[in-house]
Amino acid sequence: MKVSGFTIIRNALKYDYPVLEAIESILPLCDEVVVAVGKSDDETLALIKSINTDKIRIIETIWDDSLREGGKVLAVETDKAFQGVKDDSDWAIYIQADECIHEKYIPIIKKEMENELNNSNIDGLLMKYTHFYGSYNYIGDSRKWYRREIRIVKNNKNINSYKDAQGFRLNNNKLKVKLIDAYVYHYGWVKSPEFQQAKQLSFNKMWHNDSWMNKNINKADSFDYSEIDSLANFTGTHPKYIQARVDKMNWEFTFDPTAKKPSLKLRFLKFIEDITGYRVGEYKNYELIK
Repeated sequence: MKVSGFTIIRNALKYDYPVLEAIESILPLCDEVVVAVGKSDDETLALIKSINTDKIRIIETIWDDSLREGGKVLAVETDKAFQGVKDDSDWAIYIQADECIHEKYIPIIKKEMENELNNSNIDGLLMKYTHFYGSYNYIGDSRKWYRREIRIVKNNKNINSYKDAQGFRLNNNKLKVKLIDAYVYHYGWVKSPEFQQAKQLSFNKMWHNDSWMNKNINKADSFDYSEIDSLANFTGTHPKYIQARVDKMNWEFTFDPTAKKPSLKLRFLKFIEDITGYRVGEYKNYELIK
């Protein structure tokens, strides 16, 4: 069984993306990792070249910043990386630049790929998510956070990144996937307030025009993390690849999980989910095969 990884990145240093940690977290699973590096305003290309492994293969790209509807440019770039995966790979693992996979899940993922390798009824593997917010000590526990996404797909080049690269489609049809008991740790909402604000200004330009940006994006110098309705304490361990970044956190953020502010409706829906495991109204860009 041969496995490839793929990812995209641009301006990693400018916006403080933990892309090195993201790539390092999938290296134990991969025979190669294709990194589509967009032309940047910083030394992102040199950063990726500094990774001490012969598994990395870099594709240099130029992002089309005119694709501002629905984050389409992210899907276009992701497709470039996926198309760069060698044809003899069986599986392809997608990791975004602010995600990590904990080393404790590596054996589980390997076993699931081996089990489903020859199952023609499975196009990909669906992974669970833990979203960190504000600091490395808190995780999102409300309905605003997506629970699952496809991060592992068969190496079928008819598969394409969908919409804003959050998921995938096969000939515009939902992928048939198996849910596995492994998590992606998402750190996109854990940066210093200054870096987070700069990221928001840049990131939202991929979805919205200037008029929307002027009306909806705060022009402050730093991001206000306090506008959050519900968080829980994180009681586990972080992936070893990101621990040094965790240890160097240099800003303060505190939240009282007992002071949650969800509406009665949201509390009722959360109750149903906790009891049954079913999330009412959940968006699912996949067909779950049990």
